[in-house]
Amino acid sequence: MPIQVLPPQLANQIAAGEVVERPASVVKELVENSLDAGATRIEIDIERGGAKRIRIRDNGSGIDKDELALALARHATSKIASLDDLETITSMGFRGEALASVSAVSRLTLTSRTAAQGEAWQAYAEGRDLAVTQKPAAHPVGTTVEVLDLFYNTPARRKFMRTEKTEFTHIDEVIRRIALARFDVTFILQHNGKTVRQYRAISQPGQHLRRLGALCGPAFVERALSVSWQHGDLAIHGWVADQSGGELPEMQYSYVNRRTMRDKLINHAIRQAYQEQLAGTQQPAFVLFLDVEPHQVDVNVHPAKHEVRFHQARLVHDFIYQAVMIVLQQSTTPGLAMGEEGPCAPENRLASGRNHFALPAASGQRPSVAAGAESGRQRGEISGDTGSSRQHSGGQERERSSGYAGGAGFKRKEGALYRQLMQTAPLPQGAQTAQRDIFAKRRPAEGGWSAADDAPLSADDAGHAGTSQVSGAHHGQSEKEVQLTLIPPEADPTGAASVKRDSGAAHVSVGESVVGNPHTFGRVLTLVPPCYALVESAGSLALLSLQVAERCLTERQLTPGSETLSAQPLLIPLRMTLRNAEVAALKRHQPLLQEMGIALQAHLHQAILNAVPLPLRQQNLQNLIPDLLGYLEGETSVTHHQVAVWLARRLQHESVAWSHSRAIQLLAEVERLCPQWVKAPPDGLLVTLNFEAAIKALNHD
Repeated sequence: MPIQVLPPQLANQIAAGEVVERPASVVKELVENSLDAGATRIEIDIERGGAKRIRIRDNGSGIDKDELALALARHATSKIASLDDLETITSMGFRGEALASVSAVSRLTLTSRTAAQGEAWQAYAEGRDLAVTQKPAAHPVGTTVEVLDLFYNTPARRKFMRTEKTEFTHIDEVIRRIALARFDVTFILQHNGKTVRQYRAISQPGQHLRRLGALCGPAFVERALSVSWQHGDLAIHGWVADQSGGELPEMQYSYVNRRTMRDKLINHAIRQAYQEQLAGTQQPAFVLFLDVEPHQVDVNVHPAKHEVRFHQARLVHDFIYQAVMIVLQQSTTPGLAMGEEGPCAPENRLASGRNHFALPAASGQRPSVAAGAESGRQRGEISGDTGSSRQHSGGQERERSSGYAGGAGFKRKEGALYRQLMQTAPLPQGAQTAQRDIFAKRRPAEGGWSAADDAPLSADDAGHAGTSQVSGAHHGQSEKEVQLTLIPPEADPTGAASVKRDSGAAHVSVGESVVGNPHTFGRVLTLVPPCYALVESAGSLALLSLQVAERCLTERQLTPGSETLSAQPLLIPLRMTLRNAEVAALKRHQPLLQEMGIALQAHLHQAILNAVPLPLRQQNLQNLIPDLLGYLEGETSVTHHQVAVWLARRLQHESVAWSHSRAIQLLAEVERLCPQWVKAPPDGLLVTLNFEAAIKALNHD
């Protein structure tokens, strides 16, 4: 078959396959055309779910008689005229194919009149060449588009239409989405001659909640929290629902420049902001409007214009996340009086810093690119990225379970993870022979463990090993209970808590470089509730307090001279109201705070926070900063170390449930910043487990 130009009717039917999916698609395209024409009243009349008739009437500017024929032609539009117009689109439509596509699969009639015309004109296309016929008609200023017998000439498409009720439900949802974005327009929806919906235009901002209640229901309005943020050319406003009071019906509406969207990047940012509130099958509920400079967003990437591509995707993602998260935190966390303890708001996500679980940068890759990849993995998998369509996936999300992770999925990757975290030289032969091991291979004559028994403890085993007693019975004898004794390393000079490893012991491959490395705490076998890690190092077992490790690490990170103490600018500066005493404390200690990376400026009775050090980026700053000023209020002279200690103890209350991966990451960071703690741990950080008493009891010594 030779190459040839397709007939107009066939070409339009092919285009209709993308534009006209179902009757709701027709309604969406026609209503958006009415909005582009400046209509303030739009009537939608539906019969039999849109299969028999769809009629859209508006009071917009209308179409001139000489342009009616062009309105039904493909790629004919008044919205754009050049490439510059395409890159700065502000209208709903711009491709000029909706009317032509709908006309190709239905009997379409277009009637319109402008204010300059004395009479209206009607146009319709028919025949193989879709020749346009025009005739005079009676019609007020505005336009009416009537679509009869949708898919009458494409039986296959008509066969897949759903029931009348289902199709009308989709149309109702389309009108609801559009009406949410245009409070200044009246929408009247009729079905089979009956008025089903009537959304009246709202001119006063104080009446927005009434329109919102009509569209989303009273349950959403009762829990709606107003969002209004602006940063440069970005602005967001709307409502998010507080989900802490129970589950709401699914209500997720997002808009970009008043255009309805189902964009993955926007949904990911909102879900991440909600992650502390959602439980089980709960879903976020929101109505949010994002305003972006038109040249910063590309809307010509989806046939139905449901998705966009942002030129600064990461900035937009973080902006939405910060705006929603702060509003949710302010609503769920009451302010604490000084000296009063109480629950704190959930953590922010890690906005910057090193990700120990990200893959190393490829050879030749620039550090800035590698850092961007790490940042993408930390935030989780999202759609849309700056300058690339390839997505970073596999981000670490905070584990919401109350238990302690360490299942089979993690065990399979444990060895590779440790090898990545611990890039140190192997031990010399002399040091290896001096290692102690409580699980040394016993001689067969004595019985007991074999080398095969030297395996990591499972989560269930750890639950039993972490109890205060070990019991054993032998051949009907009475059960003996022996208390496990925790002996600090300095109290065990003889090494009685461990046994020398036999040279014939099995080779342990997983975490080998960690277990025998004198520069690490060892390998994390499992977690012991509520906040302890069971670690294996140099053949012995020890219990490590994760809370103490985290507190000591935070003190070290907040000490002047630390590599993590540089100020990290906030995406959105925070404003907070202060008491007179807090303002005085801020002015008195502002140089000290500045040296610690906290950029806080006082203005009358307000403070503006512009930057914080890395350890504070993931905290609830709306609560933390006033509490810090309250502490400084009672101190006339204070040192950096005292402030670091106070912050470390204050942040300890913000910790979430510990997981296996989080414990490994914490120990890796401690070993990197404070390697001296491995040989001389701070008080309360590490104790060696002494199993001698338990072994003697089991052997009936």
